[in-house]
Amino acid sequence: MKKHVLIFLLLLLPALCWAQRVRKTEWESGTLEKGDKVGVWEYYGYTRDGSQVILQKYDHTTKKLLFFRPIEDIFYDVELQPGQWTKSRVDQPPMFIGSDPALATYTAKLNYPLAAQDRKLQGKVIVSFAIDTLGQISNHKVVAGVGGGCDEEALRVSRTIPNQWIPARKNGRAVPVVYEMPFVFRLK
Repeated sequence: MKKHVLIFLLLLLPALCWAQRVRKTEWESGTLEKGDKVGVWEYYGYTRDGSQVILQKYDHTTKKLLFFRPIEDIFYDVELQPGQWTKSRVDQPPMFIGSDPALATYTAKLNYPLAAQDRKLQGKVIVSFAIDTLGQISNHKVVAGVGGGCDEEALRVSRTIPNQWIPARKNGRAVPVVYEMPFVFRLK
């Protein structure tokens, strides 16, 4: 009888391993279940001296931010009352789930337009978009551009970024903000 139970468990083990497995990379660690992130995940970054630090802890099951490493103090356009936008600090900035390394997988799809390369145009394009209280993004706009097709390319790439944002918080509640994202075009 024990032999049959042992054989059954050995046959079941690969199925259990496939159903749930731990994933650890240079940028993140957590549990995958049937290909989806579940439970608490840690997202990493590096300090200027090269030390690895935790940037975020996010519970994908409850969809809650558990920890974030504070970054520089930034003023955002914040909608404190419906239709009333004002520049303000927030208690928690808006964040892409997985932090900058996860966001970089989308921004790395930036293609330097040939027209800009031919004209030796370089610079930083700033694209703004609103992040609502549910982490959804909308109203993409170029607020500073360099021309030569770079502005349109930055806008195109910014629109490919998924709605995986943690909304900003002020006074204990989620608030809509306008977020500005830089896209750098530099000749090699």
